[in-house]
Amino acid sequence: MEQKLVESGTDGGAALMPHPDVAPSTGGIAAGVLMCVMSMSSIQFGSALSSPIINAYGPAGATWLRLVFASIALAIIVRPKIMSYSRSQWLGVLALGTVSALMTTSFFSAIARIPLGLAVAIEFLGPLLVATLSFGLSRQLLWPILAAIGVLLLAYDGEEWVGNLPGILFAIGAGVGWACYILLTKKVGNAFQGLEGLSMSLLVAAVVSTPFGYASAVPNLTAFGLLEIAGLALLVPLLPYVLEMVALKRMPTSSFGILMSLEPAMGAVAGFLILSQPMTPSQMFGTALVVAASVGATIFAAKG
Repeated sequence: MEQKLVESGTDGGAALMPHPDVAPSTGGIAAGVLMCVMSMSSIQFGSALSSPIINAYGPAGATWLRLVFASIALAIIVRPKIMSYSRSQWLGVLALGTVSALMTTSFFSAIARIPLGLAVAIEFLGPLLVATLSFGLSRQLLWPILAAIGVLLLAYDGEEWVGNLPGILFAIGAGVGWACYILLTKKVGNAFQGLEGLSMSLLVAAVVSTPFGYASAVPNLTAFGLLEIAGLALLVPLLPYVLEMVALKRMPTSSFGILMSLEPAMGAVAGFLILSQPMTPSQMFGTALVVAASVGATIFAAKG
């Protein structure tokens, strides 16, 4: 059966993983839409709820703890055949795991300094550029330009620029990491069966982040903190991955991509509800521009 590669997910979600080209049913589409919304909510509200952990353990410590729990949980489920992989497979998961660790650390460092909605919008520029440039330098560059205008509107609240330069640079770093993550996951997804590639890359990411996160996390760790982190690790990335994979079997790829384009708006909502980060009308319009750019790029990709 032919397989397609689908771009989706944020911060460890299912990005460009292979899935069967299954014809969706009408009833299945509604369930798929619900699963997409649940996945985005899990990702963005999970990020917002990570704020106390980031404050307690630092971005590197929070990243390490979450990756450790997520990688162990998925390894127990998948049981990857570690000793059976080839050199090319190992190189793929080593690269993907390293990028995943750096991307997550950068994103947590960003949301510790700037509003969540702004951080997600900036990070979203990475995969948007990948999707646009994959069709060549043409009028499709309109989409990242439109998104960049939206980001600028998000960064100004009418009186002053929000956030700070380090936070914006970390968000840009997360966007670059997400773009690399998409390209690498495409390769790893083709090289492994089922979820083995994801499981191995998460294990590598946990190991890579250990030198940076262990020292800041372990001295301050408590029993309650362990339970809290374990719950957040299941919230992101394991639950979104499962939801997205099931949703992809129930709805067209183009519809899935358009729905997932709402992620920057979901990030802004999560920032408002969980972190009390208000938005001005111009910032709301900026979020709408980022979403519109992503939807436009997705529709063009579906027609290409």
